[in-house]
Order: sequence, then structure tokens, then C-alpha cells
Amino acid sequence: MDVVTEKLRCWAEIDLEAIRHNAGVASRIAGPGVGIMAIVKANGYGHGLAEVVRALRDVVTMYGVANVEEAEAVRNCGLQASLRYARPRRISDFGLKTGEPGILILGPALPSEREAIVAGGFVPGISSLKEAAAYSALGRGRPVPVHLTIDTGMGRMGIAEEEACEIAREMMRMPDLVIAGVNTHLPVADEDEEYTREELARFQRVLAGLREIGVDVPLIHALSSAGLFRFPHHAGTMVRAGLMLYGSSPLREFQAELRPALALKTRITLIREVPAGHGISYGRTFITPRPMHVATLGIGYADGYQRHLSNVGADVLIHGRRCPVLGRVTMDQIMVDVSHVAEAAIGDEAVLIGASGGEEILAGELAAKAGTIPWEIFTSIGTRVDRVYFGKG
Repeated sequence: MDVVTEKLRCWAEIDLEAIRHNAGVASRIAGPGVGIMAIVKANGYGHGLAEVVRALRDVVTMYGVANVEEAEAVRNCGLQASLRYARPRRISDFGLKTGEPGILILGPALPSEREAIVAGGFVPGISSLKEAAAYSALGRGRPVPVHLTIDTGMGRMGIAEEEACEIAREMMRMPDLVIAGVNTHLPVADEDEEYTREELARFQRVLAGLREIGVDVPLIHALSSAGLFRFPHHAGTMVRAGLMLYGSSPLREFQAELRPALALKTRITLIREVPAGHGISYGRTFITPRPMHVATLGIGYADGYQRHLSNVGADVLIHGRRCPVLGRVTMDQIMVDVSHVAEAAIGDEAVLIGASGGEEILAGELAAKAGTIPWEIFTSIGTRVDRVYFGKG
């Protein structure tokens, strides 16, 4: 990797084999016969949509994206767009003619986007009769597969659970519309086990009601990464692997099962001897308590190293040792204490996320110190950070 990155100022190393390994963990926990939906929205959680899609195309049932633009980006990775929907009853029937994964649009579409969704062979989530009718009208004799989203507590999208059967009946009367899946989303799977168990029980009651009126679909999914770790017996026929796919567990006790897929690195651009009593960075929020060797690194909040990591005890790794971040994170640079790293030199690698020597900084550690979540840490990594891929994709 040194030859590849030696001229880079700031870069992310992404291990595609780790992503495939984590997909295998999701599959093992979910159990035999359960499909995996790889959530690749937001540029594959900052890891690179195209590379993640290609690495997983032979191991997942579907890809999950936020909107039609992302769906088209997935299709442009070489996936075929022609769907074979004729009211199938097996998971395998919901793939593409080539056997490749389907593409589910997780968020509501704008009315102006619906025609492109149907034309592209993508699968929209449905939250209202009005949406369903609009997709039905766009079928024009061709089956339009949709997933019926049930709101069991998230409050973001979906049909109210008490209205699900009535709305499903209406949808079944609509020409060309195919209810290809039923799903919900758990808001507190990583925080409130009691509420989530009750929520999952309510979802099962909705499914039972739908089956009674003839809605019997092969794709049922309620679990994202936290839900899968904590409630694997509710896997349904498909699970949505998001954060865990990239090697970060939303539940700390399961982190050892995953392989972190991303390392964020930069270089030392300057080392200065700074006397005691000297301010570091904007606002002089850090004053050197003693003479210090201060290294400037070529990364800042414009690259995704968040300003909230200022003065909260964040570290970077240089030559396998933790070096504290000093003062405020600036747009393009941060400063760290290298007084205890005598061999530190301009051009040396600094690890912000990842391992060096016997030390490791996980995205979850940065998230906790920044008062945010690993999802935001990954998706904030900026476009001027080069992505470097290795491993079998």
C-alpha cells in the first residue's frame, strides 16, 4: 500500500474483502434462506458506491438506496435493469434476468421521479394509496413491483399499521401493481429492547392480517444491523445490512465479529517546537502547558474530520502511538502532540481511523468523542479524500 499512497496527502483505504466478510456475518446470523439487502446509499456509507456494489453483487439479494439517482448509479455499475416480475413467490424470482440483485429505493420519491423509477426497473417503497395509484398508472401493462412500508414506530414514512390491510386491499385491485415485499424500520433496536420486542410483535400481527387477505409475499424485512444482532429470530426472509457491512457494530458487544473496512489516513505536513504558554489553533482553546513538538496534519473538517473532535480527547496514531489532537480542528488541518514520538517526521503517515502497531481507533470511538454516530463519521468523509481499494472485489 505504501507505493500506492506515498504521494497522497489524505486518503481512505477500503478493504473490499472485509466488506464481503461482514456480509457473510450478516448471512450467518440471519440464518439459511434469508436474503441480504446491502445498504449502499450515501456513496456506500462513504466507502464508494460502485466498488461496494461490485464487491457484493454475487452475495446479496438486493441493494438499498435512498433515491432514484442512487438507484441509477447502482445500475450503472453493470447491473441489468430488466426485472422479471410476474407475481412470483420465491426470493430467487425477485432478482434480475441475469440473477443479479434488485434495487430498492428506501425513501419516498418525488412525483417527478416516479417515471424514472418504473422505467429503470427499480423497486419503490410505498407509504400511501396515492403513491400506489401513481405507480400503477405508470405500469402501462408492465408489472410494477413495490414494497409496502409499515410505520410501526419510526414516524418517518410508511402506512399506519392499523390501516395496512385496508390499503393493501386497494393496492391489490390496482392494475400492474405487485406487492413484492412488506417491511418496517425499528427506531430503537440498539437502545430499547422492550419497546422493540413489542414493535416486532405488532409487525407480526400486521403480516398475519395481510396474509388473511391474500398478501403473501416472499420478501419480508424489518431488521437493520442493530436489529439483526439483537433479534435474529425476527429476520423474516431478508435483512438490511448497513453499518455492520462496513465493519462497525451499532452494539459494542458484537464489534469483534466484524472486520473494519475503512482506514482514514493523512500525513504530517509540518513539525514545530512550540514553547510553553503558546496557543494552538483558532480561539486559543489549547495553551501548551510545556514545550511541545506539535505536528500539523493535512486533514480538517472539509475532509470529514469533524470540528466536534476539537478539545474532546481525540487521538491519532503515528508510528503506532496515540497522539492527542490539540485545539480546534480547522478546515484543512489539525495539530497533534508528537513530543513522545521522537522518530516522527514530515511525510509520515497518521491514522485517524484504523490500526497502527498495537493500537486501533474505530469509527465508534470518534463518534462517541464527537457526540455523534458512526454513520455520520463515515458519510462525512469528503470528496477530496482519495479512496484506495484493496482486497478481492
